[in-house]
Amino acid sequence: MTSFPTPPAEPQDSPDGYVGLDGAHAERLARERGWHTVRSLPPGSIITMEYQVGRMNFEVSDGRVSRAWKG
Repeated sequence: MTSFPTPPAEPQDSPDGYVGLDGAHAERLARERGWHTVRSLPPGSIITMEYQVGRMNFEVSDGRVSRAWKG
């Protein structure tokens, strides 16, 4: 029987800690903390909703992170 690969562990980092930060600073910080993919999006963006381990998403409005979530 084929075994399923174990996904890498995500950084132990809360998305809430990025809210209010400058968008560019938040992106650098997330990468430094080990997030493989960092995605900054304008409010109301149409995005796919599949969960990807190791991805941090930011909604950036007026240069600041207004919302952050994993996946």
